[in-house]
Amino acid sequence: MTVVQAYRYLGSSGLGEAGLALQTSGGPAANPRFFTGFLTTPQAAAAGLLAVAEVARTRYFQPVRAASLDPVVTAGSDRLRFESFSGCCGVYARLDALPDGLDGEIVAHGTTNVDVNDPLRASLARVSGLDPLRLSVGPDDLTVSTMDATIVEKKVPLPPRWLRGFAEVQVLSAGFEQRGVAPVDFLRRLPKGVLWAIPAGRGLRLTSRPVPGAICVPDGSRLSALRGMLRFARSLKVYGPPVTAGSGPLPSTWELDTGVLRLSLTLSPEPYRGFSGEGAALTALSGDEVVDDAELISALLSWDPAIDVACLAASAGLTAERVLGALAQLGTAGRVGYDVHEGAYFHRVMPCDATRAERDNPRLIGARTLVSSGLVKLDEDGRAATVGDHRVRVAESSCSCPWYAKHRGQRGPCKHVLAVQLELRP
Repeated sequence: MTVVQAYRYLGSSGLGEAGLALQTSGGPAANPRFFTGFLTTPQAAAAGLLAVAEVARTRYFQPVRAASLDPVVTAGSDRLRFESFSGCCGVYARLDALPDGLDGEIVAHGTTNVDVNDPLRASLARVSGLDPLRLSVGPDDLTVSTMDATIVEKKVPLPPRWLRGFAEVQVLSAGFEQRGVAPVDFLRRLPKGVLWAIPAGRGLRLTSRPVPGAICVPDGSRLSALRGMLRFARSLKVYGPPVTAGSGPLPSTWELDTGVLRLSLTLSPEPYRGFSGEGAALTALSGDEVVDDAELISALLSWDPAIDVACLAASAGLTAERVLGALAQLGTAGRVGYDVHEGAYFHRVMPCDATRAERDNPRLIGARTLVSSGLVKLDEDGRAATVGDHRVRVAESSCSCPWYAKHRGQRGPCKHVLAVQLELRP
């Protein structure tokens, strides 16, 4: 299903004598202005913005004609974060402009869409090393007497899975650790197909089989958007979940760091698998206690670069474990993201319907229906349950249904396991 959402801009984004002006839509005001100033490394910043825009307009699985979706920008206390998903929702891109990369003041905090159009992409591609790059995120004046005549109204298809993708990525990446560092040229040699990389000397070496300590390379061709940043990067770092000898394809994050900018791509386990269908956020979405905790934590969030869990726990009077559960719940509504480099959550407010992630998740809807229909029958010993026509083993979170037989829990719980989890909650 596709939802058509209208984005309203006061004009088109552009790069002119006054600098790079990115028009916004939504956020804390109708068309907020977050930042005006210079980017201290103009060529690298232009390459990073082009990479985020490239991902937003590309469908890596079963490619079709490019159709651009507007990236999302978040202004925190000291940095800007630009984020996007690919058209197939299997690649997540983020460019972080760090404090030393900005020469100017962030005058407002919040999250909004930014217009990155074809003329702007062409202008960014022409930025040279001697060109200063001045960035204005949002229009200078929000009060315009001829607003209706100057507003550019764009209707773009906004898949509901975009919001679900943000929810899934933060849940998955919260379990990532740094798995290796490699020369940036390593990216030039990656072939198509699912491979694995293991630390070797001062870099990484490719292998065809998963082994402990490895990182999954789920089709290196999906990392092509990083190539424009290679000449500016000081390091390439890779992050991922733990790997065992029998692991199937896994997600991973590939990060280029220039010192003042960080550009990262997070890849879904396989090209045909979009993050919106991974199911990692289902447990957080289905919680009852965490919903109340999330409301409390939401009121305490600030726009600091990294969310301090211990500080939040002390302020809220909750354990660190409950705060982490609340942050996972907030992430399902796009309220927080996760930065693998910092190893911490960051505050964000998506310009989308915060309830859509739950409403549009068919497994969660199916699980709630099973519970409300009285189709969950727990055994007396509580070790198993009958859910409709299927049997669920509680401890293993396994099920006799075709979904579990196909995915073996690698894409989140099936609706039957989820229904049992809901039934068991006090």
